[in-house]
Amino acid sequence: MFFNLPTLLTWARIVAIPLIVGVFYLQLDAPLQNLFATVLFVVVALTDWADGYLARRLNMTSSFGAFLDPVADKFLVCAALLVLVHLNRLHALVALVIIGREIAISALREWMAQIGASRSVAVHMVGKVKTMVQMVAIPFLLYDGRLFGVVDTHAWGTVLIVVSAVLTIWSMIYYLQKALPEIRAKAR
Repeated sequence: MFFNLPTLLTWARIVAIPLIVGVFYLQLDAPLQNLFATVLFVVVALTDWADGYLARRLNMTSSFGAFLDPVADKFLVCAALLVLVHLNRLHALVALVIIGREIAISALREWMAQIGASRSVAVHMVGKVKTMVQMVAIPFLLYDGRLFGVVDTHAWGTVLIVVSAVLTIWSMIYYLQKALPEIRAKAR
């Protein structure tokens, strides 16, 4: 269904992206901008879990929802990474690795679906772990301060986003290896 509760939550994730970016254009002190952007990102990221849970629980899964959900995730992550690069909190190379992988694997999945081999590039645990690490790293980098006066979120966010980049490369290699037999068969 185009508009049911789980799909509306996914749409909300997409609609919230300009709000997260826009926070940094408001005339607020930097710590307040960071706090607002972090809270918005966390709330929006939680809708990813909620829409999947509700879709399964309420039996409202749909092929459109299955398509839109990862698109919303990729938009959210890419927008946040670009903001972080702009704010000099993330090296552009790390953002390029993550965004480039998302584009490459999305294209691979599209091609594999066209040739009827989408199962060979189905979501794997390494991809899920990569996403989870990103969803923790990004708010830490958005916050960019001391959490509870103790946790240096910039330092932890930087470590986690580098771990995420490594997992990004690992998952890309995994998906390419899974697709390779199909690619070879179709190249003949």
